[in-house]
Amino acid sequence: MSRRLGKLSAGVATTTVVMGAVAVLTAGTAAAATTYATGTVAYMCNFPAIGQQQLDVKAQFTGPDSVASGGTFTPSNISGTATISATINALLNSANYDGVRGKVNMPVTVTNATPASASVTNLDVPTQINPYVPGPRTFNILQDAGTGVPTFTAGTPGSATASLGTTISAPLEFHKKDGSWTKWSFNCTVKNTNPAQNRAFSPAVPIT
Repeated sequence: MSRRLGKLSAGVATTTVVMGAVAVLTAGTAAAATTYATGTVAYMCNFPAIGQQQLDVKAQFTGPDSVASGGTFTPSNISGTATISATINALLNSANYDGVRGKVNMPVTVTNATPASASVTNLDVPTQINPYVPGPRTFNILQDAGTGVPTFTAGTPGSATASLGTTISAPLEFHKKDGSWTKWSFNCTVKNTNPAQNRAFSPAVPIT
């Protein structure tokens, strides 16, 4: 796999699975932009040849400092990172995989805004083919012109909190060292932990 078995985006996760978004208000008033980001969220995913393995995802977006109740905002500049461990990287290498490309769909949930759940679709995973380097690998995910981004309507005065959903899907192609590509439906479910993982973006979005 590549030193970053995929900048799961242009250039599965820019080496940061980091969602960045600039909120565009169509009603209400917004101040300067603020970055909203998650911590690391662990998902269990079906890797080709090696089965269920952990993927550590981070995401971020840029939104308004605040939004008026009833106002709308649309995230943009979405980005993220997904990181595999050194062990998984070595296993993929031994299975003769060295690259990836494709798309990523990331569901999100939002409190005190509508819709309460939606998906960011077709985040780009650009072609990344690199020789194996021992150690963890980070994949980048980025928004491009083909990414579908939902628009949200702010609820009552207070705040709204966005969170990563419990699943991630990615129609990917994995590259093998012989030059061939293998299509793979990459599906992930948030890892069950006690206590449950915090999937929220921070800070909350103020609603005035």
